[in-house]
Amino acid sequence: MKRYYICLSGSGGQGLILGGVLLAHAAVIDGKYVTLTSSYGPEARGGASRSSLVISNNPIDYPLPYKLDLLLTLNQASCNCYVPHLKEEGILIVDSTLIMHPPPIRHYSVPFTTMAAEAGAALAANVTALGTILGLTGVIKPASLEAVLQARIKAELLPVNEKAFKLGLKEGRKLKNHSEEYYIY
Repeated sequence: MKRYYICLSGSGGQGLILGGVLLAHAAVIDGKYVTLTSSYGPEARGGASRSSLVISNNPIDYPLPYKLDLLLTLNQASCNCYVPHLKEEGILIVDSTLIMHPPPIRHYSVPFTTMAAEAGAALAANVTALGTILGLTGVIKPASLEAVLQARIKAELLPVNEKAFKLGLKEGRKLKNHSEEYYIY
């Protein structure tokens, strides 16, 4: 595997910092090298939030992504801000529940927040998105992320998060198998 550059972006309170931690931990379980950097606005909720990961089979000499292989955006402001950092052939995934004006480039539009609400908690949209990312890219084994969920999520919240992850994984695999059908301009 070459280096894979990922950015999870949205608003504070959407669980993107936690999503980055979960993804990084799963990458370690898979035996990969990983770096994780995060930033968030001064607001407790609603400010900008971002987790950036570099995942590789080889040691990583610089912790920040260059041009992104994959950009996940869970709100309009982060979509507008980070799209210029996406590689030309990179994958853009937007939450169609919250992003009304995606850029006029190829992207996947997935209703993460709605799917997570169907699983039992709209706040699990981050985990639904992680499932979709893994189903679409295969960058990390789904079993590794499932193990991380069991290790890091509170017992009372685990069933909802596992269900949200499985819904996202199923969606990601559907997108991968029918990419031309689901890629939107």
